[in-house]
Amino acid sequence: MARDISKTYKVLGKNGSIFSRRRKPVEALKDVSFVAYSGECIGILGKNGSGKSTLLNIIAGNETASSGLVRVSTEPTLLGVSAALQPKLTGRENAMIGLLAMGLQKDEVSELIEPVIEWAELSDAANRPMETYSSGMKSRLKFSIATAVRREILMVDEALSTGDATFAEKARKRMKTFLDDAGTVFIVSHSASTIQKHCTRVIWLYEGRVIADGNPKRILRSYNLWTKRLSLGNERDAQHVINTALRRYSKPQIFLESEYQTYKNSTS
Repeated sequence: MARDISKTYKVLGKNGSIFSRRRKPVEALKDVSFVAYSGECIGILGKNGSGKSTLLNIIAGNETASSGLVRVSTEPTLLGVSAALQPKLTGRENAMIGLLAMGLQKDEVSELIEPVIEWAELSDAANRPMETYSSGMKSRLKFSIATAVRREILMVDEALSTGDATFAEKARKRMKTFLDDAGTVFIVSHSASTIQKHCTRVIWLYEGRVIADGNPKRILRSYNLWTKRLSLGNERDAQHVINTALRRYSKPQIFLESEYQTYKNSTS
């Protein structure tokens, strides 16, 4: 659950001072609210700079919101292709480090190393330094590490867009096992096709705000129309799509259990 999440970054000068007069703070997120349920695969959609990755990092606990409230049932697993890997170490060594970092014991890591390497299809490359890997190989390994143990909440940040069609299908099947076990998966992407292939629900972020939340087919149709009009330089009609989405969107009212009775009494 995310309620009224906002995130503002202060813009610093070269010497670390804040440009309070010359530059305005950057509002990455503005009053974002939604509730995620077990068994959902939720796509967080939006162009670059819309606040998608910031939102995921806040939910994962890697960043602190400027205001708002986040509640999760368990610690999420955040998978991002930009996550730090050690280029001088081998794929096998990185797999071991990654699994240990996820809190697994040494005996558990020993049992999972080979399945991780096998799923990532590295074979002999597992003993080569990571710096010799293609972006697709790195992506497969990172995904394999992060999903080696089923988690209740899995968050994928653009990872699927770096692999080929075969990898995307393998990843889809892997994520389905999370959903079948009543897990929740978030996928962050600016690619409508990636969201369409994997997600049962879409949240569209625009300039840090939620402007649509719901059925993927309807939202993706609007998103594709918006991007097409932008690409043609038709900014007025593109803005019309945004305005229409905003009119249709209704921000949810979210209460903690302790708050609901007070709200109920005040409205009765």
